[in-house]
Amino acid sequence: MQIDTLRQVPLLSDLSDDQLQCIAGLGTEIKLDRGAQIANQGDPPDGFYIIVEGETEWTRNVGGEVLPAMTLSAGEVFAELILLLDEPYPTSGKALTEVQLYKLTPDDFWKMLSMCPGVMRRMLKVAVQRSQIHETVTQQQAKLMSLGTLSAGLAHELNNPAAAVRSNVKNLEAALQTLPSLALKLHQQPLTEAQMSFLSDLYHNATTAALSATTLDAIAQSEAEDAITDWLEAHEVANAWKLAPMLVTAGLDTAKLDDVTAHVTPDCLECVLTWLETTLTGIKLLEDIKLGSTRISELITAMKNYSYMDQAPLQAIDVHEGIENTLIILKHKLKYGMVVERDYGALSHICAYGPQLNQVWTNLIDNAVDATNGKGHLWIRTALEGESVLVEIADDGAGIPTEVRSRIFDQFFTTKAVGKGTGLGLDIARRIVVGQHKGTISVESQPGNTRFQVRLPINRSSKTHLEPS
Repeated sequence: MQIDTLRQVPLLSDLSDDQLQCIAGLGTEIKLDRGAQIANQGDPPDGFYIIVEGETEWTRNVGGEVLPAMTLSAGEVFAELILLLDEPYPTSGKALTEVQLYKLTPDDFWKMLSMCPGVMRRMLKVAVQRSQIHETVTQQQAKLMSLGTLSAGLAHELNNPAAAVRSNVKNLEAALQTLPSLALKLHQQPLTEAQMSFLSDLYHNATTAALSATTLDAIAQSEAEDAITDWLEAHEVANAWKLAPMLVTAGLDTAKLDDVTAHVTPDCLECVLTWLETTLTGIKLLEDIKLGSTRISELITAMKNYSYMDQAPLQAIDVHEGIENTLIILKHKLKYGMVVERDYGALSHICAYGPQLNQVWTNLIDNAVDATNGKGHLWIRTALEGESVLVEIADDGAGIPTEVRSRIFDQFFTTKAVGKGTGLGLDIARRIVVGQHKGTISVESQPGNTRFQVRLPINRSSKTHLEPS
């Protein structure tokens, strides 16, 4: 390697000829074809590289999404920070063009720094700038992933009641179009005042029973419908199979149907029962529409409360309300086998940033779900401890290995495979709890019992500190 070529590298431009000559004798030249892979995210550091010719592209896998991080070209260096910190590659790199590299092995890298101590200062500046770029890319993607997860979950939860409302409205429209003709037919029947009174009582009793009915098991429901169907067919009532389910829901059995025949003539029986079934169907559909719309309203309210929309950023908040809203938003992740147990103490309202605290609960609960593969126990306990509020979120997953427990709050550190985790969830939680709320966050873990404890001062003037354990 010619020293004039090395002098074109900004990192080495101030070195003397002797220093450059020493560096020129340490490394080896590497030539790569266009498209060649230079390094993969997660690979251990294998040396320090100077790009002599060509252009390289570096990307970062965040949650399965490959994102562009930076482009490095001739005169720039890479792998300096991971050698200094003994960390794996934070990004993956490939050659955009034909590339010529100059490589120093790790040992030669340290020799260079010992011979040229002034390089370290400039190298640290480059490393900080690169680290900020990596952090920005990851944080932006983490926010998008979090927003995407919440949006997908909310959309999923909204879709079920919305689809039910849409279907019920369609069925209700059909029932309402049928009712006028049935009412006219019933009005044309020669009914006495006593019969009209009986039908009124039958309608009210059936309506009450239908709205308060408990769901029968499949076998009992099928047997009851079969009995009603047989009775209707024996009395020559058309569409017996269609009328039976609602009549069962309304609490009618063969004995009560016998009572109906005692009060109306055989010619009126089919008209009366068809009118009753259609009316009850409409009422039941209205009730289902009411339940569906209420569920939609509850979800929207929970999301609004979760985000503290239209409210001051810093205010007196109810911690329990924030946790419950978070559980509603994450219901789509909890409903496949997670058992949630609450042990809420008597808490005071605290002065806090509501949306940020809800992000803490989201990250901790989401981690608990991941730790148990969505089929474990989640315990949430709160208590008042002097001038602080304690929130403990625990799970019965595999636990956090002892050797990495002290690093779990570190930025970008994750025990998940490359692309599966951002390494920011607990770091964000730490920043919110410690930095914004002057509280503490700690963890105790063993197999089957991992507990994150968040302590938030009621008075936010207390000292900021972190307690990993």
